[in-house]
Amino acid sequence: MRFQVLGPLRGFLDEAELHLGPPKQRTLLALMLVRAGQPVSLPEIVDLIWGEDPPDTVVNVIHRHVAAVRRTLEPGLPARTQSRWVTRVAAGYRLDLPPDTLDLTDFRALVQQTEDAPAPQAARLLVQALSMWHGPVVADLTPEAREHPAFVAVEAEYLAAIRRAADLAQGAGTAVAGDLLPILRQAAARHPLDEAVQARLMLLLGVLGRTAEAMDLFEVLRSRLGTELGLTPGPELRAAQRTLAETMAATGELPVGTPTPTAAPAPDVTTPSVAPPLPSPSAEQPKIQATDGTLAWVRPAQLPADLAWFTGRRHELDAVTSLLSEPDAAAAPRLVVISGMGGVGKTTLAVHWAHQVADYFPDGQLYVNLRGFHPSGAVMGPAETLRSFLDALGVPRERIPAQLEAQAALYRSLMAERRMLILLDNARDSEHVRHLLPGTTGSLVIVTSRNQLIDLVATEGARPVGLDPLPRSDAWRFLETRLGADRTALESAAADEVIELSGRLPLTLALVCAHVAVNPARSLENVAASIREIGGLDSFSDSFSGETAPTDVRSVFSWSYHALSEPAARLFRLFGQHPGPDCSLAAVLSLADRARPEIWPALGELLRASLIYEARPGRFGCHELLRAYAGELAAVPEHQQESADARARLLDHYLHSADAAAATLTPSRDRLALPTPVTGTRPQSFGSTREAAAWLEAERPALVAVIRQDQRYGSARHTWQLAAVIENYLDRAGSWQVQVGLQTLAREAAQRSADLLGTAHASRALGFAQFRLGLDQEATRSLTQALALFDRLEDSGGRAYTRRQLAFQANGRGDHRTALAHYRVAATLYRESGDVSGQGWVHNEVGWTHILLGEYDQALTECLASIDLHRDVGNRNGEAAALDSLGFALHHLDRPDEALDSYYGALGIYRQIADRYLEADTLVHIGDSHLKAGRSAEAVLNWEDALEILQDMGHPDAGAVRDKVSALSVGRSSVRWQY
Repeated sequence: MRFQVLGPLRGFLDEAELHLGPPKQRTLLALMLVRAGQPVSLPEIVDLIWGEDPPDTVVNVIHRHVAAVRRTLEPGLPARTQSRWVTRVAAGYRLDLPPDTLDLTDFRALVQQTEDAPAPQAARLLVQALSMWHGPVVADLTPEAREHPAFVAVEAEYLAAIRRAADLAQGAGTAVAGDLLPILRQAAARHPLDEAVQARLMLLLGVLGRTAEAMDLFEVLRSRLGTELGLTPGPELRAAQRTLAETMAATGELPVGTPTPTAAPAPDVTTPSVAPPLPSPSAEQPKIQATDGTLAWVRPAQLPADLAWFTGRRHELDAVTSLLSEPDAAAAPRLVVISGMGGVGKTTLAVHWAHQVADYFPDGQLYVNLRGFHPSGAVMGPAETLRSFLDALGVPRERIPAQLEAQAALYRSLMAERRMLILLDNARDSEHVRHLLPGTTGSLVIVTSRNQLIDLVATEGARPVGLDPLPRSDAWRFLETRLGADRTALESAAADEVIELSGRLPLTLALVCAHVAVNPARSLENVAASIREIGGLDSFSDSFSGETAPTDVRSVFSWSYHALSEPAARLFRLFGQHPGPDCSLAAVLSLADRARPEIWPALGELLRASLIYEARPGRFGCHELLRAYAGELAAVPEHQQESADARARLLDHYLHSADAAAATLTPSRDRLALPTPVTGTRPQSFGSTREAAAWLEAERPALVAVIRQDQRYGSARHTWQLAAVIENYLDRAGSWQVQVGLQTLAREAAQRSADLLGTAHASRALGFAQFRLGLDQEATRSLTQALALFDRLEDSGGRAYTRRQLAFQANGRGDHRTALAHYRVAATLYRESGDVSGQGWVHNEVGWTHILLGEYDQALTECLASIDLHRDVGNRNGEAAALDSLGFALHHLDRPDEALDSYYGALGIYRQIADRYLEADTLVHIGDSHLKAGRSAEAVLNWEDALEILQDMGHPDAGAVRDKVSALSVGRSSVRWQY
C-alpha cells in the first residue's frame, strides 16, 4: 500500500490504483494522511468537510466515512475488527502508517538528510525531494478544503525547501541548477506574489546564463505587483535585479555606460520591443540559433573525418579545385558529380577534397549518405534528407513543412544567401538529389554516385569527374603509406601482384593492408598466393549494381573472409541480413544469438580486418559492397537456414523492443497480441520513458529500413505489426509524413499476403495520419476501408477504435453531430465487449465534442463519468485526459480556478507517466485559465514551459504556442536591455 499527497491524492495496492471514494471520503483521508501519526479531532473534520453548516447526524456520517477509509486501507478487514492503521483515540482518530507508505514522509526524510550534508549534496537531495511534488498538495480537493491549516502547513514546507534548494543550487554547478529550474518555475507559477521565490528564480536563471530572461521576469513581476497590489518590488527582488545587472555589465551584455539600477523604474514606463535584425552571413560573423523561435544563422559542420592516409588522385583533385578559380564560377551554382564503380574511392575522394576547400564556404558544411545502392534497398529519400538539413540549418522541427515541395522551397530560401558546401554521398540517380540542390549561386554541391548522372550534367551544368581504378603509381603509394616504403620495396614483385589481384581498388587494397597490419609476420608473397588460391570464383558483378567488376576483386573479399575465425566469419555473413545504415550492439546480439562476452572477440576481429567499421560508439556499419558480399555468402545452401533464423531474430528484436518502448511511453495503449519472439532473440527493455524515447529516436532509421525490407521480401506480418507498434510514438512526435509512408507500405504488404487484420490496422493508422496532414478525402477512404475490414473480422475493438477516429475526423471538419453518432456506435461496441477503459475514452471524447458544441454542462457529465471509469480500471492516461477535458469545460463555464484544479490533476499524472506531449498540452490549458483569471504572467510562464517541451520534441504545435507567448508579451511594460 502506498499513498501520494504531493499533488493529486492517489493510493496504490501493489501496482493497482485504489479508488479512494467520493469527495468527502477523499477529503477525510487526505487530512488523515498529512497528519499521519497525529490525532485528527472530530471538530476539525467537521470544519474541513462541512464548515459552518454540518448535518444533524454529522457524527454518524463521520463514523461511516472513517469505516469506508478503513475498508480502503485494509480491503480484507472483517467487520467489527480493529484496524491496524486507523485507531480511535480520545480526540478523534489517528492514522498510523508503515514505513515507505507516504510520499510526504519520504519528502520530509530527504529534507532532514540535508541538515548535515555538504552544500552540493544537500542541493541534490533537495532537488530529489522536490521532484516528488506533482502539483499543489492534495491538488484534486476543492480550493476551500486546501485552505485547511494542515494542507497550508505542508505547502509551507514545500516553499521552505524550494528557497533553500535555490540558495544552495547557486553554488552547486549548472547541472544541479538545470535540474532545479523547472521545479522552481512551477513553484513561482503557483506562488506568483511570493517575492522570495521569484527572486530566487531570477538568480537561478542568471546562474544558467539566461540573464536577459531573468531581467524580463523582473519587469513582469514589477508590473504584476503594481497592478494587483499597488506595490513596487521589495528588497529581495531589487537585490536580485541588481546582481544580474552587474553580471551583465561585467560580461558586456549591457551597453557601455548603462547604469546599474538600484530601484525599479516607474510603473508607467512602456516602450515597444524591437528585435535586432539578423546579421548577414559572413566569414567573420558567428551564426547562432535564436532562442525566441526565429530563424537565425547557424553554422553546421557535418563533414565526416578526413582519411589520414589519403594518397593519389592528384589529377582529379586538380580538376575539381579549378572550379573555385574559374572566372565564371559565380555565374551558376557549383556542382560536381564524382562517379565510378563501387569500391573505387568516390566517398574518400569527396570527403578529402571537401576538407581541403571547406574554408571557401564560411557558412558551414552539410553531409548525407543517401544509401542509393544499399543492398536492402533502404534508400534515404529527399524528404528525410531535407528534414535533417533544415534541422541542421536551425529551423525548429515544428516549422518544417510536411510536404516535400514545401520543404525544398524552404531549404532553397535559407540557402539563397549562404556560401555552403553540401556533400550528397551515394546518390542513386539525378532525381534522388534534385530537391537538394540550392537554387542560387555561392555554394558548392558534391554528389557521388555509381551512375554518371548525365541529367545533372546536361540540365544543371554539373562538372563530371569519373573515377577509374587507381593508377599503378597511386596504388603503389597506397601500399607504401599503409605498410611502409621499406617493406613494399623489399617485396616489390609481390606488392605488384597484390595490386593487380586487388583490381587497384582502394576498398580491396585497404582490406589487404588491414590483414597484413594485424599479421605482420605474413609476407606479401604469401598474401598474393592466398588470393590466387581463392581466385576463379564467380563474377561479383551483382554486388556492383550491374557493373562488371574484375573477378580478382571478389577474390580479395573471399580471401579476407576465409582468413577469419569461424565465429567472426559467421557474424560477417549475418551482417548482410541487417538493412539499416548501422546496427546497434543490442541488435547484433539478437542477430547472432550470442551474449556480449561471446560477441566482442568476433566484432573486434571484423573491425581489425576492415570488414566492418564503428560508425559511432556502440553502432557498427559495413561498406555496401561488403554487405552485399556478406548477403551472397549467406545465400549459399549451407548457410540459408542460419541466415533465415538470424533474420527472424532480427525482426523480432526490433518488433518486441519497439513494442516495449511504446508501452513504456504510453502504458495505457492497447497492445497488439504479438507472438513470442523466436528463440535467441534478445529484445531490449526500458527503465524509463526517457530511455524508451531515446531508443526509438536512435533506431528510427533502422526501424524504417526493417519495415521496407520486410515489405519487399518478408511475410508482411512484421511490416504491419512494427508499423502499428510505433504508430502512437510517431503521432505524438508529429511525424505524420513518415507515418503515411510507413503505413502505406504496411497496407501494401498486408494486402499482398491477404492478411485482413494487418490491412485493417494499417488502413486505420494510415487514415488517421492522412487526416493529420489535412488529406481529408484520402483519410475518409482509408478509415472506411478499415471499418469494413474490422466489421468483416468481427473485431469489436478495431471497429470501435476506427469509429472514434472517424469521429475525430468529423469533429475536425466541424461536423460534431456526425461525430456523436460515431461515438454512440463505439460506446455500444465497448459495452458489449466489456471494455471499461474503451467506454471511458468514449465518454471523454463525447465530452470534448460537447465542448466543441458549446454544451459545457453536458461535457461536465461526460468527463466526470470518464474519470470514474478510468479510475476503476487504473487507466492513468485516460484519467488525465478526462481531467484535462473537465478543466476545459470548467474554463468555458467561467470557472477558471476550478478548471486549474482539474488541469493540475491531469498535469501531475502526465508527469508521472512521462507523456511529454500531453504535459505540454495541459500546460497550455493551464496558461489559458490563468489568463482568464487575469494572471497574465502565470499564463506566459506555463506557455513557455509548454513551448520548451514542444520545441524539444520538434512538434508542429509549438508554432501556435509561440504565437500565444508573443501576443501576450507585446503588452509588457519594459524593453529588453533597458532598465
